Amino acid sequence: MSQQKHILYVITDLNVGGVPLHLLRLVRAMMLRGYRATVVSLAPCGEVARALREAGATVLSCEASGGWDIRVFHRLADIIGEVKPDLIHALLFHANVATRWAGDAAGISTDRILCEIQTVEVERRWHLWVDRLTHEGCRLTIGNSPSVIEHLATRAAIPRDRLRLVRGGIDTTRITNAQPLSRASLGVSADAALWLWVGRLDPVKGLDVLVRAFAGIDRTRDPQLLLVGDGTERDALQRDIGSLGIGDRVHFFGVRDDVPQLLRTVDGFVFPSRTEGLPNALLEAMAAGLPIVTTDVPGCRDLIEHDRTGLLVPYGDTRALCDTGNVLLADNDRAVRLAAAARREATTHWNIDATYDAYQTLYEETLATNS
Repeated sequence: MSQQKHILYVITDLNVGGVPLHLLRLVRAMMLRGYRATVVSLAPCGEVARALREAGATVLSCEASGGWDIRVFHRLADIIGEVKPDLIHALLFHANVATRWAGDAAGISTDRILCEIQTVEVERRWHLWVDRLTHEGCRLTIGNSPSVIEHLATRAAIPRDRLRLVRGGIDTTRITNAQPLSRASLGVSADAALWLWVGRLDPVKGLDVLVRAFAGIDRTRDPQLLLVGDGTERDALQRDIGSLGIGDRVHFFGVRDDVPQLLRTVDGFVFPSRTEGLPNALLEAMAAGLPIVTTDVPGCRDLIEHDRTGLLVPYGDTRALCDTGNVLLADNDRAVRLAAAARREATTHWNIDATYDAYQTLYEETLATNS
């Protein structure tokens, strides 16, 4: 680039979670490629803001008091007017809607606005209706998996020529180079069969189904379940675990910064979500070479091919989840085969550099149109 281009990223919040962390990695990568970055959070700045600032990005907030605080529209329009970015990239539903309106109010051409959605929305279907009405307020809507693109085309009726697939990816070397932790440091026995889940403790993640299924798992190999993350469902899950009598076998680890090491320590990964976009947690488990049980839903089935790179079960089927876990506990050869195939798939086809190349191509295409 002949001169440094300024990208304004807009996101709903900067709390620790999949999309804010994706944004952090994207901003770092784009700054290394010569772009200048400003990040605006609609909500008050969360934990990810500090890491963004450390990376050299400017971070601002619209200080929204909640999802229905309409003052963010005017605040965001003012910020856009002051920053005067070359390009705007918004992520998540509320940020997308606010950016489409605020960009217009600030006099920014829709051809300079990109919006991104990273989930197949099944709970708040009105989001799809709003996207249908407002998608023309941006140049393109980005989806991170084929399932997301298909959902937006069929359910939100966004024309396919207004959609762009930028496949997600991960830094596989961060996982494969990680060193395992000692079992003692995790408070479990050396011989326990450790199963891991990583994410946000949210109803859409299917954790109520997981703990019920785990209550029926064969105890011959002393199975232990590690839950890494936090969220609104923690108290309800703890009550369920207590009533099922499995409190000694299910461990809440909270938010941790050593997930790669945990992935290299455990024996299997379980991910029973109701819906996803393209889950990084699942990709990282694949890169770690773990046998995986997940649900046959959008996002997850973009990554896992049944009985080749993992095992798929219907969402909400407690018995199927329990039985499939028992299969992998009993059949080590099958578990090893699936784990090896998952690792090959992740390291061969889901490298994050290809994702950043695709973003840069889209940015340059957008900037060239508006030069």
